[in-house]
Amino acid sequence: MLKIGHRGAAGYEPENTIRSFRKAVAFGVDEIELDVRFCKSGELVVIHDDRVDATTDGEGFVREKTLAELKKLNAGKGEKIPTLEEALDSVDKMAKVNIEIKDEGTAKPLAETIRRYIGEKQWTREKFAVISAIPNELRVFKELMPDIHTGIIGNPSPELLQTGREASTNSIDANFATVTEEFVGKVHAQKMKSIVWTVNREEDIARMKAYGVDGIVSDYPDKL
Repeated sequence: MLKIGHRGAAGYEPENTIRSFRKAVAFGVDEIELDVRFCKSGELVVIHDDRVDATTDGEGFVREKTLAELKKLNAGKGEKIPTLEEALDSVDKMAKVNIEIKDEGTAKPLAETIRRYIGEKQWTREKFAVISAIPNELRVFKELMPDIHTGIIGNPSPELLQTGREASTNSIDANFATVTEEFVGKVHAQKMKSIVWTVNREEDIARMKAYGVDGIVSDYPDKL
Protein backbone atom coordinates (compact mmCIF):
# COMPACT_ATOMS: atom_id res chain seq x y z
CA MET A 1 0.00 0.00 0.00
CA LEU A 2 1.30 3.42 -1.00
CA LYS A 3 1.79 6.02 1.72
CA ILE A 4 0.89 9.39 0.18
CA GLY A 5 1.46 12.71 1.92
CA HIS A 6 -1.40 15.15 1.29
CA ARG A 7 0.01 18.47 0.11
CA GLY A 8 3.22 17.28 1.74
CA ALA A 9 2.53 16.66 5.40
CA ALA A 10 -0.27 19.19 5.76
CA GLY A 11 -1.21 18.09 9.26
CA TYR A 12 2.15 19.31 10.54
CA GLU A 13 3.37 22.05 8.21
CA PRO A 14 1.78 24.71 5.96
CA GLU A 15 0.26 22.83 3.04
CA ASN A 16 1.87 22.80 -0.39
CA THR A 17 5.10 24.40 0.84
CA ILE A 18 8.71 23.29 0.66
CA ARG A 19 8.66 22.84 4.42
CA SER A 20 5.69 20.48 4.11
CA PHE A 21 7.26 18.47 1.28
CA ARG A 22 10.48 18.00 3.25
CA LYS A 23 8.52 16.85 6.28
CA ALA A 24 6.75 14.25 4.15
CA VAL A 25 10.07 13.04 2.76
CA ALA A 26 11.40 12.75 6.31
CA PHE A 27 8.42 10.54 7.15
CA GLY A 28 9.43 8.20 4.32
CA VAL A 29 6.35 8.59 2.15
CA ASP A 30 6.08 6.78 -1.15
CA GLU A 31 4.39 9.75 -2.80
CA ILE A 32 3.79 13.44 -2.22
CA GLU A 33 0.53 14.86 -3.54
CA LEU A 34 0.50 18.53 -4.55
CA ASP A 35 -1.68 20.91 -6.58
CA VAL A 36 -0.72 23.12 -9.52
CA ARG A 37 -2.33 26.23 -10.98
CA PHE A 38 -1.30 28.94 -13.41
CA CYS A 39 -0.43 32.40 -12.15
CA LYS A 40 -0.75 35.60 -14.19
CA SER A 41 2.85 35.52 -15.44
CA GLY A 42 2.42 31.98 -16.76
CA GLU A 43 4.26 29.82 -14.25
CA LEU A 44 2.77 26.73 -12.66
CA VAL A 45 2.62 27.36 -8.93
CA VAL A 46 1.77 24.96 -6.13
CA ILE A 47 -1.45 25.96 -4.38
CA HIS A 48 -4.80 24.24 -3.93
CA ASP A 49 -7.42 26.99 -3.96
CA ASP A 50 -8.08 29.35 -6.84
CA ARG A 51 -7.67 32.21 -4.34
CA VAL A 52 -4.73 32.84 -2.02
CA ASP A 53 -6.94 33.86 0.92
CA ALA A 54 -7.20 30.49 2.67
CA THR A 55 -3.49 29.62 2.84
CA THR A 56 -1.61 32.95 2.77
CA ASP A 57 -1.78 36.43 4.27
CA GLY A 58 -2.95 37.82 0.92
CA GLU A 59 -6.21 37.92 -0.95
CA GLY A 60 -7.34 37.54 -4.53
CA PHE A 61 -7.21 35.01 -7.35
CA VAL A 62 -3.99 33.16 -8.13
CA ARG A 63 -4.54 33.71 -11.86
CA GLU A 64 -4.61 37.49 -11.32
CA LYS A 65 -1.23 37.64 -9.58
CA THR A 66 2.25 37.39 -11.08
CA LEU A 67 4.82 35.06 -9.61
CA ALA A 68 6.63 38.06 -8.13
CA GLU A 69 3.42 39.15 -6.41
CA LEU A 70 2.74 35.65 -5.10
CA LYS A 71 6.27 35.40 -3.72
CA LYS A 72 5.58 38.37 -1.44
CA LEU A 73 2.92 36.40 0.43
CA ASN A 74 3.43 34.35 3.59
CA ALA A 75 2.08 30.84 3.07
CA GLY A 76 2.63 29.98 6.75
CA LYS A 77 5.70 29.94 9.01
CA GLY A 78 7.39 32.30 6.58
CA GLU A 79 7.07 29.86 3.67
CA LYS A 80 6.45 31.09 0.13
CA ILE A 81 4.18 29.65 -2.56
CA PRO A 82 6.55 27.44 -4.57
CA THR A 83 6.69 26.97 -8.29
CA LEU A 84 6.29 23.41 -9.52
CA GLU A 85 10.00 23.32 -10.31
CA GLU A 86 10.91 24.44 -6.78
CA ALA A 87 8.66 21.73 -5.36
CA LEU A 88 10.22 19.03 -7.55
CA ASP A 89 13.73 20.19 -6.70
CA SER A 90 12.93 20.05 -2.97
CA VAL A 91 11.75 16.44 -3.28
CA ASP A 92 14.73 15.60 -5.53
CA LYS A 93 13.55 12.09 -6.46
CA MET A 94 13.25 11.01 -2.81
CA ALA A 95 9.54 10.28 -3.37
CA LYS A 96 7.13 10.01 -6.25
CA VAL A 97 5.35 13.30 -6.96
CA ASN A 98 1.61 13.10 -7.51
CA ILE A 99 0.60 16.30 -9.31
CA GLU A 100 -3.04 17.38 -9.30
CA ILE A 101 -4.11 19.55 -12.23
CA LYS A 102 -6.48 22.27 -11.00
CA ASP A 103 -6.79 24.43 -14.14
CA GLU A 104 -7.81 23.65 -17.69
CA GLY A 105 -4.99 23.97 -20.18
CA THR A 106 -2.39 22.60 -17.77
CA ALA A 107 -1.73 19.19 -19.35
CA LYS A 108 0.63 20.32 -22.11
CA PRO A 109 2.94 22.61 -20.06
CA LEU A 110 2.96 20.03 -17.26
CA ALA A 111 4.03 17.32 -19.72
CA GLU A 112 6.80 19.62 -20.96
CA THR A 113 8.05 20.13 -17.40
CA ILE A 114 8.01 16.40 -16.67
CA ARG A 115 9.85 15.66 -19.92
CA ARG A 116 12.52 18.17 -18.95
CA TYR A 117 13.02 16.59 -15.53
CA ILE A 118 13.30 13.15 -17.11
CA GLY A 119 15.68 14.33 -19.82
CA GLU A 120 17.83 16.79 -17.90
CA LYS A 121 17.59 15.88 -14.20
CA GLN A 122 17.60 12.08 -14.35
CA TRP A 123 14.13 11.63 -12.93
CA THR A 124 12.41 8.43 -14.05
CA ARG A 125 8.85 8.21 -15.35
CA GLU A 126 7.95 6.15 -12.30
CA LYS A 127 8.59 9.21 -10.10
CA PHE A 128 5.57 11.04 -11.54
CA ALA A 129 1.81 10.70 -11.38
CA VAL A 130 -0.79 13.14 -12.66
CA ILE A 131 -4.30 13.31 -11.24
CA SER A 132 -7.28 15.59 -11.78
CA ALA A 133 -11.02 16.02 -11.45
CA ILE A 134 -10.97 17.38 -15.03
CA PRO A 135 -11.26 14.36 -17.35
CA ASN A 136 -10.21 16.18 -20.51
CA GLU A 137 -6.94 17.29 -18.94
CA LEU A 138 -6.15 13.66 -18.16
CA ARG A 139 -7.02 12.63 -21.72
CA VAL A 140 -4.73 15.29 -23.18
CA PHE A 141 -1.92 14.42 -20.78
CA LYS A 142 -2.27 10.68 -21.50
CA GLU A 143 -1.95 11.35 -25.22
CA LEU A 144 1.26 13.31 -24.60
CA MET A 145 2.80 10.96 -22.03
CA PRO A 146 1.02 7.59 -22.15
CA ASP A 147 3.49 5.88 -19.82
CA ILE A 148 2.92 8.23 -16.86
CA HIS A 149 0.40 7.15 -14.22
CA THR A 150 -2.86 9.13 -14.25
CA GLY A 151 -5.82 9.13 -11.89
CA ILE A 152 -9.33 10.56 -11.91
CA ILE A 153 -10.49 12.29 -8.72
CA GLY A 154 -14.02 12.29 -7.35
CA ASN A 155 -16.61 10.73 -5.10
CA PRO A 156 -16.94 6.96 -5.52
CA SER A 157 -19.67 6.14 -8.04
CA PRO A 158 -20.30 4.16 -11.21
CA GLU A 159 -19.94 7.44 -13.11
CA LEU A 160 -16.44 7.99 -11.71
CA LEU A 161 -15.43 4.49 -12.79
CA GLN A 162 -16.81 5.11 -16.26
CA THR A 163 -15.01 8.45 -16.53
CA GLY A 164 -11.77 6.80 -15.47
CA ARG A 165 -12.17 4.14 -18.15
CA GLU A 166 -12.95 6.72 -20.82
CA ALA A 167 -9.91 8.79 -19.85
CA SER A 168 -7.69 5.66 -19.73
CA THR A 169 -6.60 6.42 -16.17
CA ASN A 170 -4.52 4.05 -14.09
CA SER A 171 -6.27 4.79 -10.82
CA ILE A 172 -9.49 5.96 -9.24
CA ASP A 173 -8.66 8.53 -6.56
CA ALA A 174 -11.81 8.65 -4.44
CA ASN A 175 -13.05 10.49 -1.39
CA PHE A 176 -12.68 7.87 1.34
CA ALA A 177 -15.79 9.01 3.25
CA THR A 178 -18.15 6.91 1.13
CA VAL A 179 -15.77 4.28 -0.25
CA THR A 180 -16.95 0.72 0.29
CA GLU A 181 -15.14 -2.58 -0.01
CA GLU A 182 -17.44 -3.35 -2.95
CA PHE A 183 -16.32 -0.17 -4.74
CA VAL A 184 -12.65 -1.05 -4.23
CA GLY A 185 -13.39 -4.45 -5.77
CA LYS A 186 -15.00 -2.81 -8.79
CA VAL A 187 -11.97 -0.57 -9.27
CA HIS A 188 -9.67 -3.58 -9.17
CA ALA A 189 -11.94 -5.46 -11.58
CA GLN A 190 -11.30 -2.64 -14.07
CA LYS A 191 -7.53 -3.23 -13.65
CA MET A 192 -7.09 0.15 -11.94
CA LYS A 193 -5.55 1.12 -8.62
CA SER A 194 -7.77 2.29 -5.77
CA ILE A 195 -6.44 5.41 -4.05
CA VAL A 196 -8.38 7.13 -1.24
CA TRP A 197 -8.19 10.63 0.26
CA THR A 198 -7.91 12.29 2.76
CA VAL A 199 -7.69 9.73 5.57
CA ASN A 200 -6.45 11.05 8.92
CA ARG A 201 -8.03 9.05 11.74
CA GLU A 202 -6.38 5.77 12.67
CA GLU A 203 -9.68 3.86 12.63
CA ASP A 204 -10.40 5.09 9.10
CA ILE A 205 -6.89 4.20 7.98
CA ALA A 206 -7.39 0.68 9.35
CA ARG A 207 -10.73 0.39 7.56
CA MET A 208 -9.28 1.47 4.22
CA LYS A 209 -6.45 -1.02 4.61
CA ALA A 210 -8.99 -3.75 5.34
CA TYR A 211 -10.82 -2.83 2.13
CA GLY A 212 -7.62 -3.52 0.21
CA VAL A 213 -6.97 -0.06 -1.23
CA ASP A 214 -3.69 0.46 -3.06
CA GLY A 215 -2.84 3.84 -1.57
CA ILE A 216 -3.92 6.21 1.18
CA VAL A 217 -3.55 9.99 1.08
CA SER A 218 -3.19 11.56 4.52
CA ASP A 219 -2.32 14.87 6.16
CA TYR A 220 -0.49 12.75 8.73
CA PRO A 221 1.48 10.32 6.58
CA ASP A 222 3.48 9.06 9.56
CA LYS A 223 0.26 7.34 10.73
CA LEU A 224 0.26 5.19 7.60
